[in-house]
Amino acid sequence: MSEQKLDLFSKYLSIWVAIAMILGALLGNILPGLSGTLRDWQIANVSIPVAIVLLFMMYPIMLKIELKDLTNVQKNSKPLMVTLIVNWAIKPFTMAFISWLFIRIVFSPFIPAGTANEYIAGMILLGLAPCTAMVLVWTYLAKGNINYALVQVAVNDLIILFLFAPMGKLLIGVSTGFPVPLATIFWSVVFYVAIPLGLAVLTRHFVVRSKGNKYLNEKLIPRFDPFTKIGLLLTLVLVFMFQGKRIVDNPLHILLIAVPLIIQTYLIFYIGYVAVKKLKINYSEAAPSTFIGASNFFELSIAVALILFGMESGAALATVVGVLVEVPVMLSLVSIMKKRRNEFNFSKTQ
Repeated sequence: MSEQKLDLFSKYLSIWVAIAMILGALLGNILPGLSGTLRDWQIANVSIPVAIVLLFMMYPIMLKIELKDLTNVQKNSKPLMVTLIVNWAIKPFTMAFISWLFIRIVFSPFIPAGTANEYIAGMILLGLAPCTAMVLVWTYLAKGNINYALVQVAVNDLIILFLFAPMGKLLIGVSTGFPVPLATIFWSVVFYVAIPLGLAVLTRHFVVRSKGNKYLNEKLIPRFDPFTKIGLLLTLVLVFMFQGKRIVDNPLHILLIAVPLIIQTYLIFYIGYVAVKKLKINYSEAAPSTFIGASNFFELSIAVALILFGMESGAALATVVGVLVEVPVMLSLVSIMKKRRNEFNFSKTQ
């Protein structure tokens, strides 16, 4: 991963997210007519403006994934197994419990029950979506193995296609009582993961065959990167346009949502950290293995929250707060891994 990929946007994502949130909230309060017009532009409860920007946001992420690298996993499968167990057997359930504990019990005097259920649902969606694009930034900063991180991302994206919908329905239903339509969440995953992934696979196939790998990685992919960044910020502006009144009335809620999200992130990181250390996984693969579970595929979480609960919902707000807190927390985890790098100097022959 080259130096230019750690660009101004990635370094200061929390700042850009905060600006987008403030701008959206201001627009929502100053121009309520514009918010109403955009809100009404939808088909089957799906916001057309948001659907467009989210689809563009997903495609560049998927374009970086090389599925043929999955055939090399068997040569070094331990880090991948740690990632899969943490991401799918532990993380969704700890997120559901921690969000329920804090939002429904600890913070119950400050959050109405109905709103609390929406916040919990949004946090569960975050917990169900292991990281994709940003894990490459964290791995680069920690001087880990970028290629192996890409393999882990590819495997997780394939698993998301099958597990995200049923686990989302189960955990949201149990934690909040909200009857999540399985078909709705399934088609959300198809639209925002399967279709961009399919298009990306076809693009890679034809571009590599006609112009080569170097052109794909050094020319084409960098051209599409701005779509992800612009799409994310536009989505946040739109979400906060509809959240404007809620934020003005309840600014404390953003801080309250952030608390369980931060606790969950550190918990999952240290579970992965202990696992890779016990299994004597070398640092280059240990780093991305701890980061993928701790970080989130927030683009997908936002998309599903918008479709299931709407632009003005607490679920949408919770997923966006997840974006806001992720960057500073993940940077602290990168620092932890770098400081403890010498603890992972195990023999290559294990």
